Amino acid sequence: MPGIARAANVVATQTLIAARHSSLDRVRRLLVLTSAIVFFDTMFFAALTPLLPHYVHALGLDKSDAGVLAGAYPAGVLVAAIPSGMVAARLGAKRTVLAGLVAVAACTVLFGVAGSAWELDLARFSQGLASAFSWTGALAWLVAAAPAGRRGAVIGTAFAAAAGGALFGPVLGGVASKAGIGWTFAVVAAASLALAGWAVLTRADRPERPQPISMLLRAFADSRVLLGFWFVTLPALLFGTVSVLGPLRLAHLGLGSVAIAAVFLGAAAMETVANPFIGRAADRFGPLAPARLGLVGSIVVAALLPFVNLAWAPGQSIGSAGGGALAHVTADAVPYLLLSGVCALTLGALWRSGASTGWTTSSARASSGSSARTTGAG
Repeated sequence: MPGIARAANVVATQTLIAARHSSLDRVRRLLVLTSAIVFFDTMFFAALTPLLPHYVHALGLDKSDAGVLAGAYPAGVLVAAIPSGMVAARLGAKRTVLAGLVAVAACTVLFGVAGSAWELDLARFSQGLASAFSWTGALAWLVAAAPAGRRGAVIGTAFAAAAGGALFGPVLGGVASKAGIGWTFAVVAAASLALAGWAVLTRADRPERPQPISMLLRAFADSRVLLGFWFVTLPALLFGTVSVLGPLRLAHLGLGSVAIAAVFLGAAAMETVANPFIGRAADRFGPLAPARLGLVGSIVVAALLPFVNLAWAPGQSIGSAGGGALAHVTADAVPYLLLSGVCALTLGALWRSGASTGWTTSSARASSGSSARTTGAG
């Protein structure tokens, strides 16, 4: 009997190990797919950066018009953010991803052949709508499959891929300025369809019982959710402003599309390298430590930008359109200094609310340990 019991324990242990390895392999494959999806979406979004001076010159746009064009994509994301989550909850993440990728391909072709300002705005807005579905579905798919204690690192890796797309987006725009916008974006559309085929071949679990809309409304009554929401909006405000004023300023200084692409390529490269480390730091120390460090850097950089040559969804949209319009009626320095003040106010609020939100190092470790115990118990 003791021998039989030991043999049964060995078999059970081996079964658990095999199941865990299978689960980890699935998460890795899904992480690669998710990273590819967000990479191509972000690459198309960032491709506008070196092309913006071209459209300003060819179509006679002012800074406000350029801001509207740059902000159309994130405006579409904002409109579709909640509907895409509802679709993912009811039809499943995989179907949401497939719908988004096919629509992204169609909108990318439309942008490549657009010849007027309103056509470009409409194509960008529609691509933002479609991208919300592919992003929401892909991230929901990935988070559901990832172990609770590793979700920060996994999400950080996915966002590093998104930053990689932002890295190559200006390169794509530079290529389009030389090889032709229509042909270049047709290739991107074909890549989006290829990703849809890849997603079709990837296994997905059945969708769980969808959460009611009332749960979403209750979530926004939670200060921790609102703080997290703001930390997504604030970087988008900063990037939205720079993505409009930066290329126009560089073009004014004599840089062409390729040179502008190189500037944003270098910035995105640094973000790509940093993202996985930030995710791991959030898993280990809690989200407040990297958030505070990022806010300090943002305060300094936003305040200094107006005095040098160079001078993500609601934040990106407001930053692009609002920053461009504000700079048009005042000066480029005004939106940058305003954003620096916003970062300073956010940092002060974060220091005061650190204890009340419960986002501390010890609570992060306790949450990770509790998740690990729950997983082990299951």
